[in-house]
Amino acid sequence: MPRVKLVLEYDGSNYVGWQIQQNGPSVQGRLQRALQELLDVPVAVYAAGRTDSGVHATGQVVMFDSPRQLPTKAYWMGLNGLLPDDIAVVTAEECDPAFDPRRWARGKRYRYRLSNRRSRSPMRRHTHWEIFQPLNLAAMQECVMPLLGKHDFSGFRASDCQAAHANRELTKLELSGTVGDEISLVIEGTAFLKHMVRNIMGSVVEVGRGKEPPSFLATILSGRDRTRAGQTAPPQGLTLEAVFYGDGPREDADDDE
Repeated sequence: MPRVKLVLEYDGSNYVGWQIQQNGPSVQGRLQRALQELLDVPVAVYAAGRTDSGVHATGQVVMFDSPRQLPTKAYWMGLNGLLPDDIAVVTAEECDPAFDPRRWARGKRYRYRLSNRRSRSPMRRHTHWEIFQPLNLAAMQECVMPLLGKHDFSGFRASDCQAAHANRELTKLELSGTVGDEISLVIEGTAFLKHMVRNIMGSVVEVGRGKEPPSFLATILSGRDRTRAGQTAPPQGLTLEAVFYGDGPREDADDDE
């Protein structure tokens, strides 16, 4: 029974998130339905991490055990013929029989996009958080720098986060763009807490609006108090861009958002 690794791209606008839930369609549910049509038997799929309702992905990694030996092209082309237009298989390959997309992950890259135009954008409404007032880009770039490295990110975790601890390591923080157009924050780290990226971005926007000083995020980080941080940024601006892997499982695998 071969184990198959897929990389998925999806627009999360019409889904309750990656994980199957009772309150609406999920990406996982749509993929499992397509696999059952392709293989004639129910197949369970497992992902590198959950994405929330409205969150997108260009590099979500999933795995399943196939009951049939098929060319990898069949999984790629066959599934794309069965999946809805807002979900696609980017690549398909057979992988190590022990491969686990979550426990083997060494890191992830997320991107959060803002649209800073003065008027609303019909083309960006599902992919950006629209902020109409001018933002201070330099202050926003300054405020994120203290988050690099290993820290306790309790101040940026969701109140219902189930992770055993809040210690995480961010290896890259890059905020760039143009005031009056698009601004994006790229974050790479070994793992992420529930809503961590969105909570960081909500606080960054407070700085960009001039409501808080550039030291605001450092204060939240050291205080470890979520109630002092900015709002949770809306989900549509967030995209899971990539998952990074080594040669085997990571010993301290943690749940992500």
